[in-house]
Amino acid sequence: MKYSKDQTQALLLKIENSLKSYLLKNNIEKPIIIGVHTGGVWIADWLQKRLGYEGRAATLNISFYRDDFSKVGVNPTVEPSEMPVSVDDKHVILVDDVLFTGRTTRAAINEIFDFGRPLSVTLVVLVERNGNELPITADIAGEKLELDNNKNIKLLGPDPMILEVIDKVN
Repeated sequence: MKYSKDQTQALLLKIENSLKSYLLKNNIEKPIIIGVHTGGVWIADWLQKRLGYEGRAATLNISFYRDDFSKVGVNPTVEPSEMPVSVDDKHVILVDDVLFTGRTTRAAINEIFDFGRPLSVTLVVLVERNGNELPITADIAGEKLELDNNKNIKLLGPDPMILEVIDKVN
């Protein structure tokens, strides 16, 4: 099943509006937006522009921080993280496309703290699906989705960004 471009856009607009409200409510100005490679980076860059912030969002490639690193090894095309500014005493908006087990988010938070100590980390995802293995939930999610164990959801993109539910590859 593929979401339409319009359905995916509606979810993007939902997280944008929710994030604007969250930032206003919490009196947060100019947070650092960080996307998790790859889908999270596309969304983070989109949010960066939509919120009127200069430049590109920071990026994390959490490959070396995964707890299954010894099992799966490194993807030969691993790209480095790009953190152009210090996160010390800053509010960080961590963006990913899908929250599933929570392991990617845990790895991303570990890497963020290697760059410094932020005031806060807010998790924004396009989709939060069932199957958490760690006690991690999104602060802002475009949609919460129940999928069968044999299904995955992924973001295609970056232009246009479209969500797709696919059969899990073993």
